[in-house]
Amino acid sequence: MLRTGVYLQGRYEILGLIGSGGMSDVYRAKCHKLNRLVAIKVLKEEFSNEEGFVGKFQMEAQAAARLSHPNIVNVYDVVDEGSIHYIVMELIEGITLKSYIGKKGFLDVKEAVGIAIQVAQGIGAAHDQNIVHRDIKPQNMLISKDGKVKVADFGIARAASTRTMTSEAMGSVHYMAPEQARGGYSDKRSDIYSMGITIFEMVTGRLPFEGENTVAVALAQLQEPISRPTYFNPEIPVSLEGVILKCTEKKPEYRYSQISELIADLRRVLVYPDEDFVQLAPEVDMDAGTVILRKEELEEIKRGVDVSREMEWDDSGEDPVPERGSQRDWDWEEEEEEWEQERRRNQGRGSSRGPNPNHSQNRGRRNEREEEVGQGFEKILAALGVVAAVIIVIILVVVFSRLGGLFKFGPRETSSDIQTETVAPTESLNDMEVEMPDVLHLPVDMAESKLKESNLVLKVSGYEDSETVDKGCVISQQFPQGTVVQKYSSVSVVVSNGSDVVNVSEMSLDGMTGEAARLLLEQNKLTVREETEYHDEVSEGAVIRVEPAKAKPGETVTLYISAGPVSAMRAVPKIVDMFEEDAVGLLAASGLEPGDVTEEFHDTAEVGYIIRQGLEPETLVKEGSAVPYTVSLGREVKQYVASVNENYNLGGSVGPGAMASDVNVMIRLKQVVNGETVYKTLAEPVLYQGNQTVPVNFTSIEGEPGVENGEVEVVNSDTGELLAIYPVRFVEMQ
Repeated sequence: MLRTGVYLQGRYEILGLIGSGGMSDVYRAKCHKLNRLVAIKVLKEEFSNEEGFVGKFQMEAQAAARLSHPNIVNVYDVVDEGSIHYIVMELIEGITLKSYIGKKGFLDVKEAVGIAIQVAQGIGAAHDQNIVHRDIKPQNMLISKDGKVKVADFGIARAASTRTMTSEAMGSVHYMAPEQARGGYSDKRSDIYSMGITIFEMVTGRLPFEGENTVAVALAQLQEPISRPTYFNPEIPVSLEGVILKCTEKKPEYRYSQISELIADLRRVLVYPDEDFVQLAPEVDMDAGTVILRKEELEEIKRGVDVSREMEWDDSGEDPVPERGSQRDWDWEEEEEEWEQERRRNQGRGSSRGPNPNHSQNRGRRNEREEEVGQGFEKILAALGVVAAVIIVIILVVVFSRLGGLFKFGPRETSSDIQTETVAPTESLNDMEVEMPDVLHLPVDMAESKLKESNLVLKVSGYEDSETVDKGCVISQQFPQGTVVQKYSSVSVVVSNGSDVVNVSEMSLDGMTGEAARLLLEQNKLTVREETEYHDEVSEGAVIRVEPAKAKPGETVTLYISAGPVSAMRAVPKIVDMFEEDAVGLLAASGLEPGDVTEEFHDTAEVGYIIRQGLEPETLVKEGSAVPYTVSLGREVKQYVASVNENYNLGGSVGPGAMASDVNVMIRLKQVVNGETVYKTLAEPVLYQGNQTVPVNFTSIEGEPGVENGEVEVVNSDTGELLAIYPVRFVEMQ
């Protein structure tokens, strides 16, 4: 399994695991070359180590990469990077059709048909390129957020069909066509069968065949007829049921021959759902009785069959016995009766008229067969004689060679295909033996040449990471140096992938600035976490140390950076609940300065008290550092506001001589607060003529807190006479 942060080909960064299946793991990744998100499907180790399967997978995946269709997941690249084999694909943001069915239980007919048409169009595009999927199932169908359905896994499915799969890896037996289940030839119609099972599951929410294990399901696929989907969902129209039943016929010739025919019928289902237009194969009546053929019909069936070659007659006159492998399938009771009559006739002829000519003819044929058997037996004896002679020669060679000291007694090292033994310096090798040379730590090409000089063939059996052996060099060899092996044998070696471990301790980061060290570590694809520590010897901002000493790309390392010597630090005093002036004096005495000052209303703290400080008390900071704090504004007083817009005519109060009279007019607010009358001047006294109009217009009159009512009074300031009263109502302002 790949770790987050690992780079493939230096361009694909693994961002996380999306999911895991029987054959592969799927990762979300970013292509830094094209700056786009992709999905990378990596073959699991048990498949990537099989050369035959990997070759088939690469060929089929590359063929799938040539497909371009809106309903097929685009394959961008097929990569073979050492022991890792993977496909770079389009990243689909959405869910599988299997998960979608699980969430909804079963799908509406129109929705299911719409999805089926999209899937069928994708499969049809592949069929046009002579690519058969062979693993059509809802798990391989992706529904994007915009509702588009795409088919995935063309390369893997086709390659997997050529390999004996475990149930864990394949996991598709519920959707597998009968010809696939029996290991027979599969073609485009096999995909159509799997498509029918998928539609069945969409509209019913279940699979047609279930069992305790995959074998039971496979047998059901072969033997049991599929249930009508309307049994599980009566809302399914007759047309769609016909489509499903035709797709899932046991015999391929009864299914749709082309995916385009299926698409046409699916579209017709949307237009004429209740029309029974699907042409199904005629049903076989499994309850019909046995049909007894007439003798004339039997003779017609037997025409061209040499009965004498199928029967053996015994000289004693006993019943004829059918030879093994006879393919006669007519009524045996009738035949036995005919044979009994013939036997009796033959016995009668033999007692009165001499030998039966037919019997003689049969005896002659039997003699011919006996002669053929005799010749075959002689050939078998001759072959056995040759084998015996060869065995005797081998025994003699072994005996004489041991007497000659060519073989060494004692235990011998063996492998699956090569016999080996260690040769002492005094012993010699025969013409077909050679000592194993030492190829450890050599590059593969040099190791291959060295083995070739000894008439041996190099075979790379695997790759491993190594911190001691350079990349591309041999880590281990199948046989130790000096071991005797047969000439022209294959010798397996394990090759080093090198080490992706970054030796941080050798990067000389100590004393480097924190920023420079961080950039250097990130260039080696490491994730950096910074911590600060006080240090009396390391200057501020420089690296003290880094942990761990070794790490792999994508892993996190901690960079410890100096905050300077402790002696130059000052402890922050507690200034909360102090008046601001006192707090400023305390900070100065501690070698610190006031920082940013903010103000807030506070229900309990008096105005000017500090209610919060930006640095916790006893925190060590550099001398001269600024300490921010917050000062109380006291309790927040809510404002009550009213307004008045009136005009008062003095003529009504002064009388007929108003034009010759002057009046000093004052305007004030009257409120009752806690039982006492409180006045507030709104307009100072102004001299008006007796016939003028006094404007009483105030848009924002601020009243006493908590008092909702009041009166605006127009008063003659000289006499104190109340000229006019205007009630007002105050509203609380937020």
